[in-house]
Amino acid sequence: MENQQPEKKKMTLRDFFSLGEVGAYFFRKKKEDRPTNINIKMMHGVNRLAIIMFLLGMIYFIIKRFFL
Repeated sequence: MENQQPEKKKMTLRDFFSLGEVGAYFFRKKKEDRPTNINIKMMHGVNRLAIIMFLLGMIYFIIKRFFL
């Protein structure tokens, strides 16, 4: 018997720059069954801030590298 390994899907440029999970993190609907307390709210706020700072840093790096 042969070991059948699943074929790896080749990543395209569109897949590489897909922001589906990040976009869902920022724009998801609030659910009533999720626990809400100050710790979770602060954690999500810090995570959002970190994502925004990272994206701004990458934009700055790209602009500095290719246009200046």
